[in-house]
Amino acid sequence: MTKYSTIVVGTDGSETSLRAVDKAAALAAESDARLIVASAFTPAHHDGGAPEPDQPHNINYRTQGDAPVYGLLGDAADRARKAGAKHVEQRAVHGAPADALVALADEVKADLLVVGSVGLRSMVGRLVGSVPKIVQRKAHTEVLVVDTD
Repeated sequence: MTKYSTIVVGTDGSETSLRAVDKAAALAAESDARLIVASAFTPAHHDGGAPEPDQPHNINYRTQGDAPVYGLLGDAADRARKAGAKHVEQRAVHGAPADALVALADEVKADLLVVGSVGLRSMVGRLVGSVPKIVQRKAHTEVLVVDTD
């Protein structure tokens, strides 16, 4: 088995992405590695007369706005600790998911970047590219795509 020192895993809070967190946590536990649970977001533009941006209104609450990302990161980090990871950090990263995860992996000098497989087999994923495919193409480190379908 390969011994890792720093692992980055991406999550959007969905059940499928949390399966990737489980796998990354297991690998981090085996290697006694630092695990960085990350989620990409795009800042929401808040209109002063509208409800607070941390109140979920539709599916975009997972990836848009500043506040929701911290709740989902906390949940994912707790799940990683329960799966055995000891050194868990949380990072909210601004930008498109694939690019943000690759940039974070470079920044922290990760030796493994873990993502779920959602989108790989979809028509849109085949035509425009899915997060896992883009990460595999752009990453400067080892990438593990966990089958989460």
